[in-house]
Amino acid sequence: MPEFKALLEGYRRFRTGAYQEQRRRYDALADKGQAPGVLVIACSDSRVDPTRVFDTEPGQMFVVRNVANLVPPCNRDNSQHSTSAAIEYAVTQLKVHHIVVLGHARCGGIRASLEGTFDDAPMGEGGFIDRWMSLIAPARDTIRAAAQLSPDIDACSALELAAIRLSIDNLRSFPFVSEAEAAGTLKLQGALFDIAEGVLKVLNHDTGKFEAVSVDWDETAD
Repeated sequence: MPEFKALLEGYRRFRTGAYQEQRRRYDALADKGQAPGVLVIACSDSRVDPTRVFDTEPGQMFVVRNVANLVPPCNRDNSQHSTSAAIEYAVTQLKVHHIVVLGHARCGGIRASLEGTFDDAPMGEGGFIDRWMSLIAPARDTIRAAAQLSPDIDACSALELAAIRLSIDNLRSFPFVSEAEAAGTLKLQGALFDIAEGVLKVLNHDTGKFEAVSVDWDETAD
């Protein structure tokens, strides 16, 4: 299996290239610890790396990734909650100023939810995925019904956006998030990256619509 060997080769390139180029930054991060200003909640999809999409430097973003970039509602039971723990740490300990829920087009988890790929599957055969994606089941059912009435609706795209909005709503169910937002020390953002087109759309909270981020460049320079 050559995949792990490829990772080691990549590490060697990193160690002799980017690591050396940013040595002062890495030394400072090692000595002083991290102080990112942004938490990004992104999908685990291997095609969408938020550090590449936003072209960030080491230590600039605190990132948590899961299937379909979902945020569960605040739950105070005694189970383990990985995403909730990351949110709590970022807001209460790192004191981030922004939380960005970063979705993406052509999301496999979203499509699986729409198509019922793992409905009622046993654990180890899709059951964990089914349980996780149940977070967006109400939105999925609404969009399914709308798509049946209007074939022009792109159900997958609609659910990708709905999942981001739902995750932002769920963020506000955490008291420490809603309190920080009310105090003006924390802002919640929603964004969607289109893999094929390279377009980033950001949620406009005033209109409720996702708007493309303009990219200013000199096309004649290519």
